[in-house]
Amino acid sequence: MSVPAPQQSSTDIHAKALAINLEASLYGTFAEIGAGQEVARWFLSAGAASGTVAQAISAYDKTVSDDLYGAGTRYVSRERLLAMLDREYQLLLARLGKERGAQTRFFVFADTVATRNYQGTNEQHGWIGFRFQDEPGAEPNQILLHINLEDSTAQLQQQAIGTLGVNLIYACHHQRSSPAVFLAGLFDDLSLERIEIDVLELTGPGLAREHSRLWCLELLRAGMSHALVFDSNAQVVEPATPLHKRPLMVQRTSRGHPGPSSAEAFQAARQTFLAKGTPSAREPLAIFELSTQSLDGSAAPDNAELLTMIEQLAPFGTVVVTQYPVGYPVLDYLRRYTAEPIAVIVWISMFLKIMEERVFPSLPGAVLEYFGRVLLTDVTIYVAPMSKESLVAALGGLPEGLLRESPGRDLLTLDDFLPKPPLDDLFRYLRAAGRVLPLEETQAKS
Repeated sequence: MSVPAPQQSSTDIHAKALAINLEASLYGTFAEIGAGQEVARWFLSAGAASGTVAQAISAYDKTVSDDLYGAGTRYVSRERLLAMLDREYQLLLARLGKERGAQTRFFVFADTVATRNYQGTNEQHGWIGFRFQDEPGAEPNQILLHINLEDSTAQLQQQAIGTLGVNLIYACHHQRSSPAVFLAGLFDDLSLERIEIDVLELTGPGLAREHSRLWCLELLRAGMSHALVFDSNAQVVEPATPLHKRPLMVQRTSRGHPGPSSAEAFQAARQTFLAKGTPSAREPLAIFELSTQSLDGSAAPDNAELLTMIEQLAPFGTVVVTQYPVGYPVLDYLRRYTAEPIAVIVWISMFLKIMEERVFPSLPGAVLEYFGRVLLTDVTIYVAPMSKESLVAALGGLPEGLLRESPGRDLLTLDDFLPKPPLDDLFRYLRAAGRVLPLEETQAKS
């Protein structure tokens, strides 16, 4: 189910802030670091703010921030955000609970954000959180977001934060009838060109924590994110946590190849990767890349099926779920987080589809673009062999004249590939340059 981001004017954001201010039972704190007080500003300027804003605080100085929220964490991190929410919520209850608790739904909005520096060389991202009661005296709900800021100036990024914050507070109180309604409201007056959400966490009596991953997959389909990253526990995490400055081994995966056979391919690729003597201080990270779109012409997997695949793959490596129907934009995405070498593992069935242009039927010249992206940065393609039976199942038959078959030998490898002109010259160059390599037959089977 896809949720289009509605196109609405900024006056609607003003109306949302005013509507919250006019709800007499809502009262809380705004704690914002790094992007001005853009969210609080909407409520302070909308009118009737005295009925909503108990306090607005910005602890910009690091020593002050450490004194308030504790030292030892990065300033733009989930840990710092939780410390802000914990402290401000407890203070709110301690100061006002006795006097107002019986008739007030308390809340705390918090964010810790790094907007664009003068040179534009920093990581421009942030964590946003909202802790709120549905009823006076109730246990609070909580929503956490990790965002990437895409606007070209700090001022525009601050404006986007302000809009997102108002949308979040309003959606939590008025647009929770379904994930589609909530996400549409969350992205009012925003777009992926301005802001990307790649983590969404739900907790509390009015929010089912187990739904967090499904909501994340829904926001990916809705065009609110380029990709989601799942850790070994199949939980969504900030992408930089596993990917930052790591050498990567990436396998594009579909329905046909989840599970132990993929793990064997990773092990074979790792041995070849390390044998090349590629300098790196860190162990290569195994990544399975899944797409919300079909890779083989069949029906695209729904969220429940994707989640099942993620849970199957997570014990073997980090899982990255994208919206990309073809593979090379994945490399651009991963390069946001690492400049280290990348190994791309493909089964020979997928390699044949690429070389035959089956993957890009409506994009003339896309094969050259695909390999151009590979050659542009430090990327090597490892081609895993497959049994003849598996290859026939994957391709719907053996491609005529493209594979050398040996009697009594069931496994087909990259060395059996016989490309036709003009791609034969490109293939010979890629092999000679060491950018396309076969995996060992005895270690990677399908």
